[in-house]
Amino acid sequence: MAQNVAVLIGSLRKASLNRKMAAAITALAPPTLQLDIVEIGQLPLYNEDLEPNPPAPWHAFRERVRTANAVLFVTPEYNRSVPGALKNAIDVGSRPYGKSAWAGKPAAIVSVSPGALGGFGANHHLRQSLVFLDMPAMQQPEMYIGNAAKLFDDNGALSDDRVRDLVKKFLETFAAWVERNTFKYA
Repeated sequence: MAQNVAVLIGSLRKASLNRKMAAAITALAPPTLQLDIVEIGQLPLYNEDLEPNPPAPWHAFRERVRTANAVLFVTPEYNRSVPGALKNAIDVGSRPYGKSAWAGKPAAIVSVSPGALGGFGANHHLRQSLVFLDMPAMQQPEMYIGNAAKLFDDNGALSDDRVRDLVKKFLETFAAWVERNTFKYA
C-alpha cells in the first residue's frame, strides 16, 4: 500500500518554478508513495482569537495533514527564509496547542530557486521549524535546486535528465525514510 504524502508548495503563483517542480516530483514518485498537492493559498492568516470556531479552510487543511503519512515541502526562498504563505500554513496546522496536525509526520524539503544557491536559506529555516513540530526531517540527500528557470520546457515539464535522476534518487530515499519513520501518536 502506498504511503500518502501531503505536498505543500511555498509559492502561490500558478506558473512558479516550485509548482512545476512539485508536479515533476509527483509524476516521478515511486509506487510506494502517493503524492498529493495540498493547496495553502486559501488559508486565512492564523489568529488565535478564531480558534473556538476555526474557519472552514483551517479545519479542512488540518484534517488533510492529519490523514497524511508524511509531508513533502517544496519551497522557494524569500528574504533568506520561507514564504509567508508557507509559514502561515505551518502555524495553522500546529494549532490549537497540543493538537498539532504535524506531530510525528516524516518530512522532506525540496527548495527551488532561479538563483545559484537553490533556496539554501529557506531549506534550513524550514528545518528549524520541523524540529519544533516534531517532524523527523530527512537529512540526506538534501535537495537544493538552483538555476531552476533553465530546467523546464515550454510546457512546464522537467527537461533536465540530470535533475530528473536526482529527483528519482531523492524520492527512493524519501520512500524508505517515510517507511522507517511513520508511526501514529496514541
